[in-house]
Amino acid sequence: MKLPEINQQYLQDFLVGLLNIPSPTGFAEGAMLYCQDAVKDFPGITISRDRKGGMLATWQGKTSDPARAVTSHVDTLGAIVKEIKANGRLRLTNLGGVIWPSVENEGLTVFTTDGKQFRGSLVLTKASGHVYPKECRELPRNDETMEVRLDERTTSADETRKLGIEVGDFVAFDTRIEIHNGFIRSRYHDDKACVACVVAAVKAITEAGLQPAVNTYLHFSNYEEVGHGGSAGIPEDAAELLAVDMAAIGEGQNSDEFHTSICIKDASGPYHHGFSQRLRRLADSYEIPYKVDTYHNYASDGSALWRAGGNIAIALIGPGIDGSHSYERAHMDGLLATTNWIMAYLLN
Repeated sequence: MKLPEINQQYLQDFLVGLLNIPSPTGFAEGAMLYCQDAVKDFPGITISRDRKGGMLATWQGKTSDPARAVTSHVDTLGAIVKEIKANGRLRLTNLGGVIWPSVENEGLTVFTTDGKQFRGSLVLTKASGHVYPKECRELPRNDETMEVRLDERTTSADETRKLGIEVGDFVAFDTRIEIHNGFIRSRYHDDKACVACVVAAVKAITEAGLQPAVNTYLHFSNYEEVGHGGSAGIPEDAAELLAVDMAAIGEGQNSDEFHTSICIKDASGPYHHGFSQRLRRLADSYEIPYKVDTYHNYASDGSALWRAGGNIAIALIGPGIDGSHSYERAHMDGLLATTNWIMAYLLN
């Protein structure tokens, strides 16, 4: 069977739209609704939401037993207001392991509990090279030395509180998307690039008049970045879970931006050998360019489900993402390869 043709423009447009929706972990409802709107009208799919805010799209296949599941996550790194400082600026606590130097001087948005949004940027407490020539170069970048400089006339904690800002408000950093020569530079490809691949695969299959080989659950989680997104929400009748999440790139890694990758082992241990081998055979038969890799500072929603006691075979694939958890970059070749691999799995 030849794989359906992927609508590359749709894949790119969907990804850009999703990247532009702030969704720090715990504050991902906008991104979840965007995905819900994208898949709810595909034939054979019904939508449900769980108590944690995740989404499950149930897709009727040619047969019903055993069912399969595919998971990807819409939540990203971000921050929460930890303290309103005496100078009116904000101290943050990070969500999901933000690397502070990677967001130094970045624009951001603060979301208040009453629905207001305030712009600002994350700066060093001693940022001026003219006033603090030594400190601005040598201070470590951490929770204590970084602060939000609001684009508002406020010089005290009281003035900031009068704006409506309080401790506990969510903060999202700007994505700064740019597309050139097939490269897509942006924060938060982890894991929105993979969500886009899943949705593009579903679109291609349904528009070709096809359906998955067996009943399939498409799970979109919203707490992966803090380790428990996939711990619940996958129905118990699913015998397999394909986790679709980014591949790590760097020294000692086999992955790159132009391939999709399969992870044999991450920090939680090895994935299901038989399932992984079957995926590799599928990729070989469809001539899908892929790499085999291990990730040592990494866990997935599949890891979370196994830790929660899930009795299910799990494998992990995804496109290579350069600069993970920093200012990330993907390439369309890797996204297309991942989308094709998802389709090959779903149709066989």
